[in-house]
Amino acid sequence: MALTQFTNLNFEDIKTSIKSYLRQNSKFTDFDFEGSNLSILLNTLAYNSYITAYNTNMVANESFIDSATLRENVVSLARNIGYTPRSKRAAVGVVRFNFTGISSTAASVSIQPGVFANAGFDQKNYLFSLAEKLTVPANKGKATGAALIHQGQYLEKKWTIDLSQPNQVYVLPNNGIDLSTLNVTVQNSASDTTVTNFKGVDSIVGIDGNSNIYLTQETTDEKYEIIFGDGIFGKKLETGNVVTASYIVTDGPTGNGAKYFNFAGTVKDDSGADVNTLSVEIRTLRAAEGGGDIESVESIRNYAPRRYAAQNRAVTATDYEALLPSIYTNIESVSAFGGEDLNPPQYGRVFIAAKPRNGNFLPDSTKTSILKSLKSYSIAGIVPSFVDLKFLYVELDSYIYYNTNFVGAPDTLKTDVIDAVSEFGKQGDLNKFGGRFKYSKLVSVLDSVDDAITSNITNIIIRRNLKSLIDQFTQYELCFDNEFYHELDSYNIKSTGFSVSGVNGTVYLADKVVPGSDIGNLFLFKLTDAVDVEIVSTNFGTVDYKKGEIIINTVNITSTLLPENIIEIQAVPLSNDVLGRKELYLQLSSDKSNFTMRQDLISSGANLSGTRFDVQSSYSNGNKVRGAIVSSASGTGGQLVGYVNGQAYYGPFHTMTDGTKMTGSVHSVNSVQIRDTLTSITPVNTSSSSTSSSSSSSSTY
Repeated sequence: MALTQFTNLNFEDIKTSIKSYLRQNSKFTDFDFEGSNLSILLNTLAYNSYITAYNTNMVANESFIDSATLRENVVSLARNIGYTPRSKRAAVGVVRFNFTGISSTAASVSIQPGVFANAGFDQKNYLFSLAEKLTVPANKGKATGAALIHQGQYLEKKWTIDLSQPNQVYVLPNNGIDLSTLNVTVQNSASDTTVTNFKGVDSIVGIDGNSNIYLTQETTDEKYEIIFGDGIFGKKLETGNVVTASYIVTDGPTGNGAKYFNFAGTVKDDSGADVNTLSVEIRTLRAAEGGGDIESVESIRNYAPRRYAAQNRAVTATDYEALLPSIYTNIESVSAFGGEDLNPPQYGRVFIAAKPRNGNFLPDSTKTSILKSLKSYSIAGIVPSFVDLKFLYVELDSYIYYNTNFVGAPDTLKTDVIDAVSEFGKQGDLNKFGGRFKYSKLVSVLDSVDDAITSNITNIIIRRNLKSLIDQFTQYELCFDNEFYHELDSYNIKSTGFSVSGVNGTVYLADKVVPGSDIGNLFLFKLTDAVDVEIVSTNFGTVDYKKGEIIINTVNITSTLLPENIIEIQAVPLSNDVLGRKELYLQLSSDKSNFTMRQDLISSGANLSGTRFDVQSSYSNGNKVRGAIVSSASGTGGQLVGYVNGQAYYGPFHTMTDGTKMTGSVHSVNSVQIRDTLTSITPVNTSSSSTSSSSSSSSTY
């Protein structure tokens, strides 16, 4: 009887399959006895079959770029479709130097390629090098100039060409090479010192047999091979030629941020003699930036097929996304979208948003350079332009229920929760254009932090930061590109405090739903206490809940409570899964999230009936404003009174007979308890059901 299971990759499964086969043959009876000789033979046969099956499976997987795991295989498959993975990139700084102590007869001085300076940064010492010789004029013993310095060590590799040896390869022997610093020259021979510079290219388009060019490709162990022409595409080398390749081996991103440099280079005068009496003053013009690691396997899998589909031309938005990382390698994430996706549409335009690896925005000079490079790929009639990225933040308002029998200090458990959320925020679905916050995964992470956690109720808030123009009449538009959840009442949209011309005191914005529509009107209000408000404008703007768009009418903002003229504006998304569309760069803001620890009285056995179990609403609207509560009413002199629902409170208050502070100058049904400290740890509720009900109502508006 033939074996019917051919897909087993497990040793025990293979062995069981062989035993099942032998049971059909009466000649063998001792194969089930582990101590028999036949059982040993079965183990050998099963092990051999297991190794063969595993290797066959690996060979199949490694044959396709989307399933290959070994870097050399992924690189090889990408090479087949004309994609060259990005090399490591050195952090680059710009410095101005002043030399004194030069001979007064010297007309110029030269700084030799190699080490230029060292820099102490982040408790480490880094070398910064010149990739090429730099010559500057000297006058009266002084010389001044600017230098572009790369983090890393300058190295050279030489080969003497011998065409009698077949299949010669020219491999650079070092790891961590920055290919952008690679300089290749060819000397005619050891006796003929005529030197020709060769240019690196990534395509043979427009190349003939006399072109002094070379190509590079990644080989094993993250090393690089230089490929010269064959006389048809590119000039062919001749026997006796001496090839010199110079390059910088870098540490990559760790050098980013270095800005204090000490000169350590070699300077020669115009006669070729070393300048030994040199005094040097260095001033940093631009701190080191742009350093990056070698392109990851995941990135190669993503961009190689897209670059192949683009075929070195930019027609669709996807083409621009595929081309930009190769044009400007310091891009962390890129988004491109056509003008036809806008409202109103702008046909014939492609808008590009890019997040650099260091910092949040691309300099204008870099944008201009990228657009200039894109001209060789763009077709007539399509105009690319840059738009600045906009951050879309996801915040959590999470209530964590825990079993007191399995945990000591709830503060420690809360710290573990925050750490887990921070790690979740670093995962690949976020921190990029087109990112997606996946609610189910987040909830699962919270539940799995510790065995003591029994459940969680987590509400999602999305936030945009409005950068206001102080003392200028301006209209503002904030696009969230995620549909808003909205109750039929008000205060779905909330903001931090700010001031406007013509109104005394701190104001906030909120919304009022237009009945029977997906539109709301923004209004401006002041707080008289934590609950009561004074409307100061009913025509402050509009909100489109369907589009997730807020428009603020022309207003003169004079100041903001938050620094840097920032007004934080929040909304609740209709879906707990949040998307970062177009130029929106999605981030999880764990530092602005709130985590409240609550004892699970049922799981701990303290209240099995659940009569005192505090159930948190999944739809609580919370305070009317975001951030610190600044009341327009006097009575506190602007002093901090305490905290209401986790927010600072500065308004009027009164004190109950038991010493509890409440909002408002007199007690009412709207009064809210004021706590002395900002804490999210809710103690065990052992009071009566009426007290529990009061506590619950105080957090709901």
